Amino acid sequence: MNPKLAQDAVQQALVLGISPNCIIDDGLGKGMAKIGQEFNDGKLFLPQILAASKAMDAAINLLTPVIERDRSSGYRGTIVMGSVQGDIHEIGKNVCCAMLRGAGYKVIDLGSDVSPDKFIQVARKNHADIIGASALMTTTLVAQKDLIRHIREENEDFETAIGGAPCSQSWCDEIGASGYSASAGEIVKLVERLQKRERKKRDQPESDEDGTC
Repeated sequence: MNPKLAQDAVQQALVLGISPNCIIDDGLGKGMAKIGQEFNDGKLFLPQILAASKAMDAAINLLTPVIERDRSSGYRGTIVMGSVQGDIHEIGKNVCCAMLRGAGYKVIDLGSDVSPDKFIQVARKNHADIIGASALMTTTLVAQKDLIRHIREENEDFETAIGGAPCSQSWCDEIGASGYSASAGEIVKLVERLQKRERKKRDQPESDEDGTC
């Protein structure tokens, strides 16, 4: 929960030649997962969560230029992430962002309380592949549904990933989201699946009126 100690640990790991991906997956990510679990168990409270989130952000800020400098083949894709409108919780979303950055994705983090229009505008501007929307409260689940509805009303075809403590696969199916991640550890695999589906959709030839390609 100490930003300076988090940055010092990251710097020492880099000096030792440990990759940013390993630092995030085996270090920062696991630490944040433990923080989240202790919060769920009632062992930690909001002030500790906020402190841990700030420490995580400080560490990621140190890693981001290293990730970008070392990447010769470019990003694997662009993901717009945020906590939905009405939800101020970010810890789970922040861990997911870190995991995706470590896996080679460009992540545009919109923070918390993000409106559907903001998600769509930023995704358009940055030619994003996927929009990721987190809801950490039961009362804000409906905002995920609103986002999916807005995307359809705008005739956009973004793949959408949802997550958060009150979410489930059945909720994902009900609102028509593209995929659901039960934990930060699953987010990279989910994004990879959605990207493959998006590429397949783009590459599929359109049919003429008589049914021929």
